Amino acid sequence: MNAYLNSYQQNQISTASREQILIMLYDGAIRFTRQAIHAIGEGNISGKVTGIQKAMAIVMEFRNTLDHQIGGEIAANLDALYDYMIRNMLEANLTNEAKPLEVVEGLLCDLRETWTQAIETVREEQKVETKTANGDYKPLNASF
Repeated sequence: MNAYLNSYQQNQISTASREQILIMLYDGAIRFTRQAIHAIGEGNISGKVTGIQKAMAIVMEFRNTLDHQIGGEIAANLDALYDYMIRNMLEANLTNEAKPLEVVEGLLCDLRETWTQAIETVREEQKVETKTANGDYKPLNASF
């Protein structure tokens, strides 16, 4: 069964758009953060560490892929936010407190929602541009 799940997940990733992959990564970071919070509640140190490590790896990748040349102030703000999340995850790992992870979870959920809305806005704008471009098209031999 696990082999089928892995195959399905690999297929999903290999056929996904960049935008879909971004949302999948946010989903993963949120899921791993929640797993770490749950593990802290149960006193499961290994589960806490694993969840934090995986969530942190995703957030670090987000941070590493920021383009400060193009992104300007937005990239700088995201960089600071990702740094804050990483520091909270480290604090939670050291103190075994769930509160810093709950803050991270909230930020990740907010960012995921923001990206989802931005992606949808761009798609809607592209649809309007396509309709406008297609609506203005008239063949040379059209008879009216």
